[in-house]
Amino acid sequence: MRILFAVVLSYLFGSIPWALIVGKVFYHKDIRKEGSGNLGGTNAGRVLGKKAGISVTLLDGFKAFIAMALCALWAPEAMIYAGLAVCVGHCFPVFAQFRGGKAVATSFGFFLGISVFLTHQIFWQFFFEVICFFAILYVCRMVSLSSLLSLAVGVLMSFVLKNDLSVSLAEIALLLFVTYRHRENIARIRNGTEKKVKWMG
Repeated sequence: MRILFAVVLSYLFGSIPWALIVGKVFYHKDIRKEGSGNLGGTNAGRVLGKKAGISVTLLDGFKAFIAMALCALWAPEAMIYAGLAVCVGHCFPVFAQFRGGKAVATSFGFFLGISVFLTHQIFWQFFFEVICFFAILYVCRMVSLSSLLSLAVGVLMSFVLKNDLSVSLAEIALLLFVTYRHRENIARIRNGTEKKVKWMG
């Protein structure tokens, strides 16, 4: 029962659309109607500016980490499920007509929670993944490709570090989910039309 309760609360917490809130409160814009229409940090950055993009990314990332931190104190057995539920809530938020983001920032928050509360491999399990993200972004300048490849690195590191099987399976499931959410980006990468950031390099 505690696991179910934690999952439901985590989904609702993940449903908080920070990109929509930041856009409307501080910029008087609904970013669902501009750019890609995606409620994530990348679109917030493109539509509202770098400061908004960074703020939304951090807020979205900490959603998963905070949910897992609370579970670590109250229901440790629900921690992984709670982190995944936040990611689902971010993509299909009940507070924004189920039109959300693509769970990149929340996935990084999930990996941070895993590294802090379960594997205790904060460098190899999280910071190495972040370093890979920026290194790949520097080279390709595509946030989508950098996100998918760095998350894949995180999954690979889980096996290298011989983490518990349940942790590795959860990370694989999340990678597949995020990859599915990026299916349109993948198509654009293949045909060479994916947008590139201009502030790298």
